[in-house]
Amino acid sequence: MKNEVIRFTDPPRIISTCSVVGKMEKEGPLGHCFEIFDKKDKYGQDSWEKSENEMQRLALRHAIQKADLFDDQIDALFAGDLNNQCIGSNYGLLDFDIPFFGLYGACSTAAEGLMLSAMTVGYGIYKKTAAVTSSHNCTAERQFRYPVEYGGQHTPTSQWTVTGSGAFIVADSGDHPCICDVLPGKTIDRGITDINNMGAAMAPAAIDTLTRYFTQTNTHPLDYDLILTGDLGYEGHRIVKELMYERNYDLSKNYNDCGLLIYDREKQDVHAGGSGCGCSAVVFASYIYDLLCKKQLKDVLFLGTGALMSPISVQQGQSIPGIAHLIHVKG
Repeated sequence: MKNEVIRFTDPPRIISTCSVVGKMEKEGPLGHCFEIFDKKDKYGQDSWEKSENEMQRLALRHAIQKADLFDDQIDALFAGDLNNQCIGSNYGLLDFDIPFFGLYGACSTAAEGLMLSAMTVGYGIYKKTAAVTSSHNCTAERQFRYPVEYGGQHTPTSQWTVTGSGAFIVADSGDHPCICDVLPGKTIDRGITDINNMGAAMAPAAIDTLTRYFTQTNTHPLDYDLILTGDLGYEGHRIVKELMYERNYDLSKNYNDCGLLIYDREKQDVHAGGSGCGCSAVVFASYIYDLLCKKQLKDVLFLGTGALMSPISVQQGQSIPGIAHLIHVKG
């Protein structure tokens, strides 16, 4: 197998982050970690889509300010979301006079943006970049399923789309957590057609990326403090653990998922856990990043997982491909 892991001689640094969330997320177990929230999920806007735009604007603005930078010091912006044509990013980030790369990696967009930031900074193309993404429960329900006003039933395997936006500033220097290497994901399709079971659709991609990474780096799960997927939820997390064990990789000691961390499944009616671009973005930008900065976590594998379907493909009965991009971060 050819080596696809991209290593950096001078690892780029994540010098600043910001997390913006809604009411459900603030009430969850990580609520104290998030910086900005709105108990009405509207952020002063008159539509859910405009609310998501505003969340991205706030996340990037605060991340830049926390890094003591100005907009013109950011060389490029990698951003995307779940809305058609990525309007959350396109409209939300209009005020920033920064070269813009629009991304669609579904729920893997945070990892994809961080990966592209690391590659362009790590190889000297840029000095500082930003990665931003978001999701909103009401915009996602309206686009992919039914508007929340419809009151549709959710199956036990379905996940609750996180209302949240995460922003990251990546730079070529600084005393901050660094991105040591990355492994781009491959599109994997195992024939899952149930839009209410995206964890099962994405799990094979996580398994493929993890297996390739362990093989190419000659490492094992216990070589890392934490292996974190985002966001497979309960179903996908279980599948990954079971099938990786069959491949002689025991993840029982240090594997978790952003979709399980962000909500309390016992107290909050989120079924199989959290999902959406904002899920892994806000968990990593707040809780995980803080632990890395404090050296309580020193070695983390972060896999952004995404279900690469569209409303049209689902209506036509096509199966759901998955992707999983891996970022190796050290505190």
